[in-house]
Amino acid sequence: MSDTMAENAELTMTDQVYSDDPLADRETDHYRKEYVRTFVDKWDELIDWAGRAESEGQFFIDILRARGKETVLDVACGTGFHSVRLTEAGFDVTASDGAASMVAKAFENGRSRGLILKTAQADWRWLNRDINGKYDAIVCLGNSFTHLHKESERRRALAEFYAALKHDGLLILDQRNYDAMLDRGYTTKHKYYYCGDQVTAEPDHVDEGLCRMRYSFPDGSEYTLNMCPIRKNYMRRLLSEAGFERVRTYGDFQETYAEDDPDFFIHVAEKSAMHLVRWGTGTDDGKQDIRDITENYYDSDDADTFYSTIWGERTCISAAMPKRPTSAPLRTAPSSR
Repeated sequence: MSDTMAENAELTMTDQVYSDDPLADRETDHYRKEYVRTFVDKWDELIDWAGRAESEGQFFIDILRARGKETVLDVACGTGFHSVRLTEAGFDVTASDGAASMVAKAFENGRSRGLILKTAQADWRWLNRDINGKYDAIVCLGNSFTHLHKESERRRALAEFYAALKHDGLLILDQRNYDAMLDRGYTTKHKYYYCGDQVTAEPDHVDEGLCRMRYSFPDGSEYTLNMCPIRKNYMRRLLSEAGFERVRTYGDFQETYAEDDPDFFIHVAEKSAMHLVRWGTGTDDGKQDIRDITENYYDSDDADTFYSTIWGERTCISAAMPKRPTSAPLRTAPSSR
């Protein structure tokens, strides 16, 4: 077997590989043993391209166009849904993923639609080693970021994303609403992201360090993924500490939402806030934008304590770990969907 095939065993594997205790498999690199070709070949049944396109509409396209972005790196391209849609919309897209099986399927899906996607296999932890150049935007979608099981790896991945962006670059990253899942149990509208109506996706196990999802298909086959259930405000803090100047979060494509309602959160992180002045919505006198002041307050512990004390509600639930100073050194993170 060639070195390439040995490194990408998921291209020929038909069965997922777990240890005797699957709940103990909480290593980032384990995704390579989960995205076997038999699972990847069924992934589009779960996605349902037509249903997902209808549910999300022009959301990502509009965000990128409104900010004048042209070159896009899809670091978790999966089977190619967003890479194809963005290419068809006129963006210059590079489709990458940590799993060779996903990259191969994305290329096949692009070709079946008359496109030749630019593809690359790249692990987020070494993104700038495997991907050359700087991009206007990076998209990391499909709950992919939660394949990272260590904080050091998350910080490393975000540093790599930051470095691969131009000075005014944009990162769009999504995640499941793990806050609601951890605090109140699992529910889903099965409407926005996983639109295949013949496929079920439900957790087998959830704790603060692991969400083990089971995907059941009409032919009786089942596959699982082990992911880390990171919380919304913890993710926002990581983005800010990685150097992104402004982070706006949407719930199921809506800017206004009740915390428990969305199935997914979408974070839009700007490397530079210069466009605020350029588009006439910021200040050029050095004063902080009032929206930043307001947003920072409502994401603060002060607001959390106030609403918890007065109304018995929690407005922002942070991860169960101490806050790291902004100046904390980066340590050591992959890719995939």
